[in-house]
This record gives sequence, C-alpha cells and structure tokens, in this order.
Amino acid sequence: MAKKRVVLTGAAGYIAQRMYDELRARWDLVALDVRATTRDGREVPGLVVCDLADPNRDAYRAHFRGADAVIHCGFVSLGDKGATTWQDTTDARFRAEYANVGMAYNVYKVAHEEGVRRVVVASSNHAADYYERLIWADKLDVVTPDMTPLSDNWYGWAKAAYELLGFVFATGQVDGRKLEVVQWRIGGPRDDDIDRVKPGDIKGMHRALGAYLSRRDQVQQAVKMVEAENIEDEHGVPFLVVYGTSGNTHGFWSIVNAREKIGYQPQDDSQVDFADKIAAIAGAAKKGAS
Repeated sequence: MAKKRVVLTGAAGYIAQRMYDELRARWDLVALDVRATTRDGREVPGLVVCDLADPNRDAYRAHFRGADAVIHCGFVSLGDKGATTWQDTTDARFRAEYANVGMAYNVYKVAHEEGVRRVVVASSNHAADYYERLIWADKLDVVTPDMTPLSDNWYGWAKAAYELLGFVFATGQVDGRKLEVVQWRIGGPRDDDIDRVKPGDIKGMHRALGAYLSRRDQVQQAVKMVEAENIEDEHGVPFLVVYGTSGNTHGFWSIVNAREKIGYQPQDDSQVDFADKIAAIAGAAKKGAS
C-alpha cells in the first residue's frame, strides 16, 4: 500500500519537530517552513523553504498537489511583528496574529484548490482561554470541544479564528466541496511545566498536570487525526475539535470525543509521570495549612 502524502507546515518549529521523525517514517512527508533550520540551528532533512503567508498561492501550491492531508503548524513568530508574549493585547500582538489568520486561510484555500482531503490545524487550548478563568474561580469543572471558543487575548482569538475559518470550508459552501478539518487544541507539550509550579500552589499544579501532552501521545494524536476514516458530525459536516492532552487524571479539557471519533488511546498520565514532583508540591501545601 502506498504511503499517504502529508504536508507538514512549520516543520522546523518546536511542535512539528517533536513528532517529525515518526511522521517522516510513516508517511511521504512534505516539510515546509520559512527557514531551513530549527531553533538550535539543526538542518531539517528534506525541508522546503517557502512562505505560506504570501497571498500568492501559486508560489507554493505545487507542494500541496497530490497530498492526502496537511498538518498546519506554521506560525508567524512574535519577533517578526515586534510583539513579545502570547498574553499581549498590544497592537503588535494583534498584527502578528492577524498575519497568522491570513496564513491559515492560505493553507485551507490552497489545500481545497488542490483537492486535499483533510487539513489538521495546530490550534491551541488558548482558543477557549476565557473558560479557564471560570475553572480557577471554581465556577466550572471542565471545558468541552463543543463549547463556543472564547478567548481574552489576541493569540487565543487567532486560534478561534482558525477554527471558524475551517468550519466554513468544512460545510462545503466554498466551491461546493467539503474540506475535512480537524482543530488540534494543543495543551502543554512539555515535560517541565510542573517544574515552574511553586511549592504549595495546588491550582498551578492542577493546571500544569491537566494540560500535559507527552511526546508519544502527541505523535499518536497526529497520526489518528490524519488517518481516522470519518470525522463527520451528526449533520454530516467533517469538522472536529480535539484537545491535545495525555490521559491526565488532573485533566480539565475533555478528550472524550478524541477517544470516540479518532480512536485516541493515551499512553501517559501526568499524575503517574510526575508523581514525585506532585508529592513535593502537595506536601508544601499541607505543611502550610497546618
């Protein structure tokens, strides 16, 4: 059986590199980025340099031709537009994210034009940031993928915009063909978030543990989001929002639909992986309460 041809954008970036070797071994991978090297200067084998923020889609459409799917991890970095952190609500942050929304449109559109079946977009948990305020205020227990995406910062706004753009393409209202779209609300794809939690900070610990996405669970999700046979909703729209976390006991974003729709079976749980660190943080909280 021929390998699937999959386009990976932002291929030199952190998220893509975390799964690059496995995806390249599994599929005929077309790696695209605006730079040829990773953050630490390593060359990415097989990478093609191109700028997907360019509105002239003819400049890169050949790379999408014949592809079965796209995983869009491309991102206009903060420094390119003078912004600093993702929490910024400055003009510079908005300009950077406005450019990211435009690039997402270019990816959807060129994939649609070239007959690609499915696009997986690296969205973010920040697309629904507002609900976290309610969680930490003890007014909400869990956020589900079917809740309206609401954010309180430009970074999250852009991710929510990716989702709404994708839904338009999924309905089939663009040139009469449905583009299958998966929005990947990635949580905490790092092993050191727990190290930044202060002793005794139980809510900070809960957040770090609940958001955790291990590398092997990230790879599994990426594969299943591309290869799942049917992602249609009850109305026949091939659109799916998936939270990118491991099977965390401390989870506060629902991954029920990921289990049901794409067959995701997480292998890791932050409570198990970081048991010793949890004990130290919780122990400090207990000592402070006595």
